[in-house]
Amino acid sequence: MLPGLHCTFERLSGPMPVSRASIARKSWKATASLVRSLGGRLVSLWATDRRPIDGQFAVHAAYATSSGLAWLTLPVADPPRVYPGVDDVFPAAARMQRAVADLLGLIPEEHHDARPWLRHEAWPADYHPLLAERIGGETFEGGSDPYPFVPVEGDGVHEIPVGPVHAGVIEPGHFRFSVVGEKVVRLEERLGYTHKGIEKRFEGRMPLDPDCARLAARVSGDSTVAYGWAFAMAVESAASFDVPQRAQWLRALALERERVANHLGDLGALGNDAGFAFGLAQFSRLKEDWLRLNAAAFSHRYAMDYVVPGGVRNDPGHMLLQALAGQCSEMRQEVAQLREIYDEHAGLQDRFAGAGRVAPALAARLGLTGLAGRASGQSHDLRADFVLQPYGALAVARASSSQGDVAARVAVRFDETLESLRLIHAIAEGLQETDPAAVIHADPVAVATAAYGAGWLEGWRGEVLVALELDQYGVIRRCHFHDPSWQNWPLLEHAVIGNIVPDFPLINKSFNLNYSGHDL
Repeated sequence: MLPGLHCTFERLSGPMPVSRASIARKSWKATASLVRSLGGRLVSLWATDRRPIDGQFAVHAAYATSSGLAWLTLPVADPPRVYPGVDDVFPAAARMQRAVADLLGLIPEEHHDARPWLRHEAWPADYHPLLAERIGGETFEGGSDPYPFVPVEGDGVHEIPVGPVHAGVIEPGHFRFSVVGEKVVRLEERLGYTHKGIEKRFEGRMPLDPDCARLAARVSGDSTVAYGWAFAMAVESAASFDVPQRAQWLRALALERERVANHLGDLGALGNDAGFAFGLAQFSRLKEDWLRLNAAAFSHRYAMDYVVPGGVRNDPGHMLLQALAGQCSEMRQEVAQLREIYDEHAGLQDRFAGAGRVAPALAARLGLTGLAGRASGQSHDLRADFVLQPYGALAVARASSSQGDVAARVAVRFDETLESLRLIHAIAEGLQETDPAAVIHADPVAVATAAYGAGWLEGWRGEVLVALELDQYGVIRRCHFHDPSWQNWPLLEHAVIGNIVPDFPLINKSFNLNYSGHDL
């Protein structure tokens, strides 16, 4: 999978090309550099406490390459619990390494930011919740733990702290602006206020326990299908289980419905943030109609718990599939009309054009991914890059732009909405032509030995990864969830530089990054 790397890769079972290997310490950073030189990118970095098995920890990195996902594992001795950092090769690794330090106490040897990332005052500095001896549920008294923001000095510079508590229903996050007048010269984020112990809750469970699928679907409510499918894919990968074809198509149907729902909501919110309330009203109307039909088809407005290991919970049936296809035709006309209005509205375009720009070179260097990446010249889309069915049969068209500003992220949303409407129509039509009595769920056989599995797919924000490790009894040792917002939050800090403070809500919404899925 990686030419020049001397190790043996094991191809994991499943519909996506995922291979796994253990490598030596001396090869860890060299491998990161090799991946970078070949045009690959870092998807995720995490760690596992394997001491009950072999007396060591393990640090993992998942790299996207032209031939698939390379999952690499580095054994880490205890003590000294240190490993070579890779944030000098992939800057996106910096916050992931800080999370590993908070959760497991493993520290990069160099090039690392030692500030806590997830911990805050929730637990003491010497407590690491994902260590094997921690049982979870411990309580601690809160205390003072000042966070050392990077200071900005100079004539006329002052700070504006925003959050972590925001108005309305916005999730908690702290944003520290350094400004001169109205112009932003630096933004520093502090996240980690939604930590809920999800990854700890998976430890010690059987992967086919229904509560595991329910927990995975609640990693992030706006991406419940993406996380549910990725977790199911990881379980099926570990069990070497093939999903019935009709179930695979129904999963894609639900995932594309999720993508459209989020794009409709964002397009309305972006219009509203630019003072165009008409856009919010129209897209809110369309999204509500969309979610009501979701409730009829999937028994939940957001299709929560629809995807489960082995398949899906129900088949919408011929009449609802007709309704889903018909709604796409109606929605396509309305979205196209609203796009014309947005494109021709001088006030909107004045706010959108040039705001929050991320140049393609910066996007490539810092690892911008998903929807936001495609608006800045990074064309990766797993639906088109690989042959996960049914996408391989549907010839997914990539949406892309090189402008990198709010206008580009709006344009990509419009393009992806229209393409998803085409895909949903094609899937719904195809399902009507096949046997409605086809199997939509088959129970995987429980694994009774050590195994690995991975789920990797394109959610509406970008690529979602679930990496699953089972111990020698088939019990979950580690279940790691990765959201593309890990890569994209640092780019928001760069995007806002040089813009005025009142444009931050608009720029922020154009990324619409994940708090909950970023902090487990």
